[in-house]
Amino acid sequence: MSDLKLFNTLTRRKETFVPLEPQGVRIYSCGPTVYHFIHIGNLRTFLWGDLLRRYLKWKGFNVVQVMNITDIDDKIIKSSMAKNVPIQEYTAPYITAFLEDIAELRILPADHYPKATDHIPEMIDLVGELAGRGHTYVSEGSTYFKIDTLPQYGALSQIDLAAAGGAPRVESDEYEKENARDFVLWKAKKPGETSWKTPMGEGRPGWHLECSAMAMKYLGKTFDIHTGAVDLIFPHHENEIAQSEGATGQPFVKYWIHGEHLLVEAQKMAKSAGNFFTLRDLVAEGYSALQIRHALLSVPHRTKLNFKMSSLDDSKSALERLDGFMTRLRELAGAETKGGQADKTAAGIINAFLLSFETAMDDDLNTAGALAALYILIRETNTAIDQKRITATDAGEILSAISRVDEVLDLLPRDTAAPDKEIEDLIAARNEARKRRDFPESDRLRDVLVSKGIILEDTAAATRWRRK
Repeated sequence: MSDLKLFNTLTRRKETFVPLEPQGVRIYSCGPTVYHFIHIGNLRTFLWGDLLRRYLKWKGFNVVQVMNITDIDDKIIKSSMAKNVPIQEYTAPYITAFLEDIAELRILPADHYPKATDHIPEMIDLVGELAGRGHTYVSEGSTYFKIDTLPQYGALSQIDLAAAGGAPRVESDEYEKENARDFVLWKAKKPGETSWKTPMGEGRPGWHLECSAMAMKYLGKTFDIHTGAVDLIFPHHENEIAQSEGATGQPFVKYWIHGEHLLVEAQKMAKSAGNFFTLRDLVAEGYSALQIRHALLSVPHRTKLNFKMSSLDDSKSALERLDGFMTRLRELAGAETKGGQADKTAAGIINAFLLSFETAMDDDLNTAGALAALYILIRETNTAIDQKRITATDAGEILSAISRVDEVLDLLPRDTAAPDKEIEDLIAARNEARKRRDFPESDRLRDVLVSKGIILEDTAAATRWRRK
């Protein structure tokens, strides 16, 4: 097993990955804020996080991945109040849409999808720990983290507190980059807002608090990897570290892995610019989710991706080439060998392919290099077939090698339809969980169904379902 090297934002260098526990890896991935449909930039971040998880498993590690769902923050409250609906009612369809979108893009489900509103007790306990260690103060009913109580604050983002001046309070969930401030942990209740009664007073959590509380609940005080986009480095991830290490006195995360932005035609994606795309938008334009997946994987995660519609056309051509090649191999593998030479051509092609793939992926998940290895395999194998140097047995072995790599890339066509009985059994189990008010289990089973491409409709009479 060769060594996987990952660029660690905390140290600003590539490091050989060594898990905290032998063969076991714990990952926390910042998930969606469910106030709208997620866009393709979000999907790129979730996709490379899934790729990391898949590759670690491919390398033989046991992996547990947690991805939070932010279902309360300033944006959600503002939007739900504008529509005059409770936040749970407002966010529910966007949570379902998120799970549908990642399933369609072949992003494997995380092991846990904790929602912020389900973990208020853990957040309250965390604020209590911070208060007990002298890291907080109260102003106008809200509780703040005092950043100058933590000498290491700024290590991840490399914020210079002295150069940034003082640390005025900020209650907004998000604020300007490069401006270090004391940040809110628990917000005092405002008229019309969803709130919880706590020893700190009635209110609701700040955005940063949820990830620390939920990450440590599911993964422990210290875990291996935290993933997210570069725009989360400051203030969100910096504040996560402050909260977590302030409460425990222990290192929070060993490896911080961040992905670069996605641009559209060299411009920042924005609704006002008319270049804001969701997966649903692109599918409606006639592009397949597999084409989109290929396009998003074509550029390594730490390189800005300049997304163009022509990129999807290029991906279509690449996938058609792959599909045609697989068909040719299957036909050869199923045929009687006539005139094929039993030499070492196939073995050499396979060994070079697997070595090139692993070398590329070991180099900070270089997906461009991994895809290049696949294209080289196709070219060299086609040449060898034309020269009648590939036997039926060889073709089967090449197919197996491609399938092995596709456990990570997942670009081959596949039949994902689950049998009706399996679907009915899952729905029945979900309904039973709902009857006994085991909502975490009910949500888990719903997520499983969504990952299988099943759309649910709960009615008073029964639960109806259909395939996407």
